[in-house]
Amino acid sequence: MSKEQVTALVTGGSRGIGRAIALALAEQADNMAIFFAGRQDKAEETVRELEALGLQALALQCDVADAQAVKAATDKVREAFGPIRVVVNNAGITRDTLTLRMSAEDFASVLHTNLSGAFHVIQACYRDLMRAGWGRVVNIGSVSGLMGNPGQANYSAAKAGLVGLTKTVAKELAPRGVTVNLVCPGFIETDMTGAMDAQVLARAAGAIPAGRLGRAEEVAQAVSFLCSRRADYITGAVLQVDGGLYM
Repeated sequence: MSKEQVTALVTGGSRGIGRAIALALAEQADNMAIFFAGRQDKAEETVRELEALGLQALALQCDVADAQAVKAATDKVREAFGPIRVVVNNAGITRDTLTLRMSAEDFASVLHTNLSGAFHVIQACYRDLMRAGWGRVVNIGSVSGLMGNPGQANYSAAKAGLVGLTKTVAKELAPRGVTVNLVCPGFIETDMTGAMDAQVLARAAGAIPAGRLGRAEEVAQAVSFLCSRRADYITGAVLQVDGGLYM
């Protein structure tokens, strides 16, 4: 890492995969900001964990679907810690149902948060990354965006869109020493999968060659590697963390 202070930003960082990513990046960052949507208690808990690891940490409530809210929140991060060098776009929502029953509002809301949200955050941090001459962006996609998934036309479309966004921004920022990559988890043990029907979850696990669901920490370690100097020559990549579910 650079000798300068490294400030990292993780959206959707209060719990689940986002929390695990924030904690994994604690080894590489000096300052950590997390954006959260609604669970302030969980966000504050994550901040305390990061501070216990020796970081300066900040949690900000921010709807990433709102470009102006993202700009205001990233400005607050800069005021507290300086330029943002590492960006992880993890914030996401689901509104699952079959395409026939899906409302236009539910289709749009998932795209706005999961795809436009990543764009808003990247755009808000773009100048920081360009000027630094070094930086990392990791977007969190899903195997649903690579293979499709019944009942997730909105979610799969948004995550598929992240492939194009990632590769385009990777080409734009590569000459500046900034890498941009996409990590696509499969079925991971989180609150989201915990709320699934047990039989549906069992069938899903049965389709995974590894024979089990993944852990949030396993996704976080992949992100941590892509944010490290060991990954200097990796950009525009799509890395699946899915136990072999899609291949």
